[in-house]
Amino acid sequence: MKLEGYVERILYANENNGYTVLELAYDNKTMTCTGYFQLISEGEYIEVEGKEVNHPIYGKQMVVDRYEVKQPSDVLSITRYLGSGAIKGLKLILAERIVKAFGEETFRIIEEEPERLAEVRGISMKKAIAISEQIVEKKDMRAAMMFLQQYGISVGLTVKIYNRYGQDVYNILKNNPYQMADDIPGVGFKVADDIAKKTGIDVHSSFRIKSGMVYSLAQAAMQGHIYLPKEELVRRTISILELQEMWEDMDESYNFDLLDTYFSDLIMDGKVVVKEIEGVSVVYLSTYYYTELNVARMLHDLNHTLVTDEETTNLKIEAIQRKQDIHLDERQREAVVEAQSNGLLVITGGPGTGKTTTINTIIRMFAADGLTISLAAPTGRAAKRMSEATGYEAQTIHRLLELRGIADEPGDDDARFERNEENPLLSDVIIVDEMSMVDLFLMHSLLKAIPVGSRLILVGDANQLPSVGPGNVLKDIIDSETFNVVKLDKIFRQAGESDIVINAHKINKGEHIILDNKSKDFLFINRTTAMDVVNATIGLIKTKLPGYVGADEFDIQVLTPMRKGTLGVEGFNEELQKYMNPPSDSKAEKKYGDTVFRVGDKVMQIKNNYQLEWEQRLPSGICIETGMGVFNGDIGIIRRINNQSELMEIEFEDDKYVIYSFKQLDELELAYSITIHKSQGSEYPAVILPLLAGSSFLMNRNLLYTAVTRAKKCVCIVGSNETFQHMIDNENQMKRYTGLKFQIQNFSL
Repeated sequence: MKLEGYVERILYANENNGYTVLELAYDNKTMTCTGYFQLISEGEYIEVEGKEVNHPIYGKQMVVDRYEVKQPSDVLSITRYLGSGAIKGLKLILAERIVKAFGEETFRIIEEEPERLAEVRGISMKKAIAISEQIVEKKDMRAAMMFLQQYGISVGLTVKIYNRYGQDVYNILKNNPYQMADDIPGVGFKVADDIAKKTGIDVHSSFRIKSGMVYSLAQAAMQGHIYLPKEELVRRTISILELQEMWEDMDESYNFDLLDTYFSDLIMDGKVVVKEIEGVSVVYLSTYYYTELNVARMLHDLNHTLVTDEETTNLKIEAIQRKQDIHLDERQREAVVEAQSNGLLVITGGPGTGKTTTINTIIRMFAADGLTISLAAPTGRAAKRMSEATGYEAQTIHRLLELRGIADEPGDDDARFERNEENPLLSDVIIVDEMSMVDLFLMHSLLKAIPVGSRLILVGDANQLPSVGPGNVLKDIIDSETFNVVKLDKIFRQAGESDIVINAHKINKGEHIILDNKSKDFLFINRTTAMDVVNATIGLIKTKLPGYVGADEFDIQVLTPMRKGTLGVEGFNEELQKYMNPPSDSKAEKKYGDTVFRVGDKVMQIKNNYQLEWEQRLPSGICIETGMGVFNGDIGIIRRINNQSELMEIEFEDDKYVIYSFKQLDELELAYSITIHKSQGSEYPAVILPLLAGSSFLMNRNLLYTAVTRAKKCVCIVGSNETFQHMIDNENQMKRYTGLKFQIQNFSL
């Protein structure tokens, strides 16, 4: 669809990225247009091209993909533009006088002979020069941004780049495009490197190699690392920059002299920090180093000893045991006592070891003393489980810290926590469950909001997989051997009746498990090919397991170690969708990339989006609460797809409904099968584990242990007994380079 007309009114314009909502006047009609426009002004004549959509709130709109500003050439158009307010200090009456004096030569006069504007009544020489400067500046801006777009830079990004550099953008692109990756959010190394190639920058340029080092560290963070050993960083950088041949041809000593120069430059620029850990030279991105350092410092600040009366504490414990009809073992009792007398406490243990009973006793002790208590967990599912187990309200850490989003445009992820060192939490006690899922940066935000004098109790299973985000916080805190840690290791009678619990502990100890199907809740189906595994899994979900565990088939979760292949998330989801939600004329669907989304599909959010609005509805459809934020790992069901308005509605847990535009579908994937990593913090009535051969880095004990402990009523292994036993033997989980343990220990010296 194409339209030509005047910009009659600008309803919204983001100065940072150019995202604009405007009304276009054409053929005695108006059309609301949305898109990225370069410094557009009211009164300008433009040609737009895009797609007409029907927004559920704002009605008919045009989403603009491409546009072109056409300089007015007739006297009416010139008058309309100059008098629109686009030029500061130029009103309509003056615009009419200028055009009357110079006619169709107006723009040439303004640009080439601006002093002649002073011939017009009401325009001084100073004002004439100011008008000319504005016209020329707008022209220069557009020229610069058209220049940027020839390098494949998006319209939104060109605005950010020009706003940052102005006319200096030409020098930046000519000499060091990599500077943009440092200065401008949204311009990553890959974008800068692509531009550099197009502008002819040498692939051996020092700018490129130093930027590649920073990029390599950022990529490592996406794998969970906080730093990289120097040699590992060099290896990764050479690989990313594809400089292997050059490196092999050069003298080794020269290479490392050259690298030392690069490292020195990066240190001087404040981009990296180089330290020594256990005799190895390591490199941090500066932000990561100082975040880790601050976490260590704040943990020490909270680690104060409180004076308590032992006899009084024992009497309280006895009273709670009688009232709750429970009996604490020695370690549980120790945890309750330590919680009373320490500002910082870690409680760790596997399934069935009484963590919940211990937490409940601690809560009742503090409540009896009149202390205020906050409970939190990293995910919504984990917080809900914590609430159900304790009877007290638990929140996500994000909600506890009062997350507030700052949306510059649809899809921005910028956000902040209202609770911080200047506006701390007011609770006397903060208890955080599922701590293995908490990454370094979330921990940093949490600690900033906890004032010294409050108690912090961290609860989790250190043998679970580490957080998806960078760091290995819980394990590092425990391994530092600096703070009070109580490890619960006794399996209680009721839990001991479950083979899920017993086998989870055996897996953790490296003990083999006999898969003879004598168990009621730990089953094995032997299959030798991938498609046989898929078919057996479909049979379990569709016919056997729902009745066996008393759950809906959508609540039974397939957990797989990998993403690729027939038994990876992508292949498995495609097969399961065919049987669990086949196509139908009554079900709308939308193909996005290689995925078909269909009404009734089970889907998962795969990134944090703080800007997505949700509303909680009663069965009648009445909205009872609204909020912001849908988070990585949240699972829901597609309820509506409107291909005309390009919108999809998804129902998440707790009757929360969210509307997605089709442009946001890259944040979703089918969730009939999910990775074991994504299952952290969740529990399912039944878990199916498809296990055949795979990478030794993936098929390990840590991953298997995490998967098994996600099941409440039944675990079903489908595939190879040999692979299952091999995973128990395989302790080679992928190493994470984290330094929190050492930072904590250094503060103790």
